[in-house]
Amino acid sequence: MDYNQEQKQDRKNLLWAALAVLALLNLVLLYFFYQERQENVNKDTIIAAKTEEVLNTKTKLDSISVQLDAKIAEIQQLGGSVDSLVALKEQLERDKQNLRISNASSIKQYEGKIRSYEAVLAQKDQDIRKLREELGIVTSRNEELSQKVTGLQSERQALSDSVTTYSSRNRELSEKVSLASALRAEEISVNAITTKGKEREGGSFRARRVDKIKVNFRLGENPIAQQNQKEIYLRILDPNGAVLSDMATGSGAFMHNGREILYSSKGAVNYTNSRQAVDILYGRGGTPLKEGKYTVELYSEGFKIGQSDFTIR
Repeated sequence: MDYNQEQKQDRKNLLWAALAVLALLNLVLLYFFYQERQENVNKDTIIAAKTEEVLNTKTKLDSISVQLDAKIAEIQQLGGSVDSLVALKEQLERDKQNLRISNASSIKQYEGKIRSYEAVLAQKDQDIRKLREELGIVTSRNEELSQKVTGLQSERQALSDSVTTYSSRNRELSEKVSLASALRAEEISVNAITTKGKEREGGSFRARRVDKIKVNFRLGENPIAQQNQKEIYLRILDPNGAVLSDMATGSGAFMHNGREILYSSKGAVNYTNSRQAVDILYGRGGTPLKEGKYTVELYSEGFKIGQSDFTIR
């Protein structure tokens, strides 16, 4: 009896030890989950701040553009030369275009440009006052200019309203900031390649003529997205919803929304924010394709970036 009791006590001790180990493992997993979540929150905050910088810089450049137009119009009416202002306006438009396609990390360089533009506007205010004194602007002209100033104030108010709108929109973006930086697959087309290497278009193919599936698309412009190497996963779902995969031809699995899912094929591309074209091939590995409608899905950096379909008959 004593021996049996000792055995029972040993089993209890082992059970408590196992439970303690499991509890410790759970604590470690919770710690790592918290660390990863905190890192994601920090990244989202940085991207939101960069997005706001881009929007604020665009608003300032738009405001300067409106003021330049007003200065050009007024100096022309006063008979002054506007060549330098016209050249400055052309440079401003180029800066606005470059801002649209530039990386968010380069926004700081626009601060000096904005100060330079504002300095020119202040100088032109002095030039306009001198022209008025020299030409002896009459009351009617002053009233006309006053009306234009009122118009400019309305435009400035409109710009102020735009800033408010942008701020509100930025708050929405901050909630979905990761989504804002996601890639987008555009102009997706699916072609079939025969065993002889001939490429067929149209989105509807005979099963016996299909050796490989070729998916073509363009990566849309996104100034928020980091310009680095991106992995793009291709999933082809058959009419029953099963993913076509063959580990021998490059299929595998990746994490999406906290779970592992299969992919048919994948490709790597150095993203340059230039609407570059991308091709991804999937070889069926000798497995015949069923008749019906197939779905094509594209994923990158944890997001679904595009979808299309094709038919096998």
